[in-house]
Amino acid sequence: MATEVLLPKQGNTVESCIIIEWKKTEGDPVKAGDPLVEVETDKATLDVEATADGVLLTRLVAEGDDVPVLTPIAVIGEIGERGAAVSGRRKGPAISPRARRLAEQHGLDYSGVTGTGPGGRIMVKDVEALRAGGPAAAPAAAASDRKPAPAAAAASPARPASPAGGYDERPVTGVRKVIAERMRASLATTAQLTMHSTADARRLLDYRARLKGEDDPQLAAVSLNDLVLFAVSRTLPAFAGLNATFEGGAIRTYRDVHLGFAVDTERGLMVPVIHNADRMSLVEIATEAHRLAEACQTSKARPEDLAGATFTITNLGALGIESFTPVLNPPQVGILGVCAIGLKPVAESGETRFVPHIGLSLTIDHQVVDGAPGARFLQALTRTLAHIDTALAR
Repeated sequence: MATEVLLPKQGNTVESCIIIEWKKTEGDPVKAGDPLVEVETDKATLDVEATADGVLLTRLVAEGDDVPVLTPIAVIGEIGERGAAVSGRRKGPAISPRARRLAEQHGLDYSGVTGTGPGGRIMVKDVEALRAGGPAAAPAAAASDRKPAPAAAAASPARPASPAGGYDERPVTGVRKVIAERMRASLATTAQLTMHSTADARRLLDYRARLKGEDDPQLAAVSLNDLVLFAVSRTLPAFAGLNATFEGGAIRTYRDVHLGFAVDTERGLMVPVIHNADRMSLVEIATEAHRLAEACQTSKARPEDLAGATFTITNLGALGIESFTPVLNPPQVGILGVCAIGLKPVAESGETRFVPHIGLSLTIDHQVVDGAPGARFLQALTRTLAHIDTALAR
C-alpha cells in the first residue's frame, strides 16, 4: 500500500522548509530511515527520512520549493504501484506549494492548466504564464473569452535600463530569503526606536586580560562578548518590560532570561538562544555560547537551540562599528547592539583623560516599551559593565 511521506514539523516556530536536494530519484528502492531529501529551515539544514520500506514512487515537491510543514512531499510503495494512488485523494491537478500560493494570491483558476513539471505538475512558471496569458500554460478559458486589457495598462512606465557590464545573479532562497522576509516584516509590524550610549570599559578590559592569562582553558576562552552576555543576563531581570514579547495584542513578560545572540554564518545570520542565562555563571554562559555558535556555523544547530529567546544581542564591535540600528526580532521587544571600544574624553580629578568606552545601541518596540524605561535599562547596563568585577562577585 502506498504511503505518503510528510515534511516533519521542526519545532514550534518553523512553518515551512526549502527543498534543497533530493537524495533519491523516482524508482529507487528505499528503507525506513534512509535519507530522502535535504531541506533547509531558517535555522538549520537537515535530512528527511523515508518512513517505510519500498520504492520511491513519486516526488511531490521540487528542489527550490518552499513547503509548509506536515505537507506530503513523496509517496513510497511497491514496484508497479501507482504513486497517484495516494496523492490522487487530493482534488485538482498536482501543483507545487509555491505555485499554489501564487495562484491563490492572484485568484487564478489552475484546474485546466497542464504543468511543465514531472508528470504534468504545475510549477511557479506555469502559474506566472497563466497570469500573463502566455503559451507555457493551458488555462481552461479560451483566449477569445479574455477581456482586452485597459488602455492605461499598455502605457505603463518604461523600465529603467539595467547597468552596463557583466554581473552575476542568483535567486534569493533558503535562509537568505527567510532573513529578508523577517527583516521586512519586523520594520512593517513594529515601532522601532534606537538609543545609543557608552559604558566605561576599563574594568571590562582588565578582567578579560586577567582571564586570558589563566591556565584554566574555560576561563581563558571567555570573550568580551561573553562578559556582555553575562552583564545583560544580570541587568534584564530588573526590567521585565524589556524581557518580553508582544504578540496577538498581548504583552508577555518573562521571569527567566533567555538570551538570543546573533551569529554570522556562511548560510546567513542565525540567532541561537542561551536558555535561563540569568541562572548561569559566566563560564557556563561562555561555554554554551561557544557551543551554540559552533553548531550554527557547522549547520548542526537543533530547532530547540534557536527558539524561545526573550531578548537578543548582536555584536558588530569586532568590525569597528561605533553605533548602528539593530533590527528587532519579533515578537521580542528589545535588542541590544554591541559596538566597538573607543577612547572617550572624561573629566577626572580636575583633568581630562581619554578612557576606553564600549558603545551600546538599544532598539525597543515603542508600541509597548516607552523611551524612559528603555533608557533606564541602558543606564543600568552601563553601570553593570563599568563594574563587571563587582557584578561577578554577587
